[in-house]
Amino acid sequence: MDKSVADLNIAHFKRLLETETDADKRELLTRLLAEEEAKLAALPDTGPPAGKASGR
Repeated sequence: MDKSVADLNIAHFKRLLETETDADKRELLTRLLAEEEAKLAALPDTGPPAGKASGR
């Protein structure tokens, strides 16, 4: 999975959790967020994203 997709999914789930009041939906969103964060953590670190300066 692409890191940028995981980052977008995490941001999306966090935004939805800010306003969702239904307990069942919040539980689902919390689980999806945790799964996506786990996927992101499991991705190999490939350095800075393409197009980003290396800081030199």
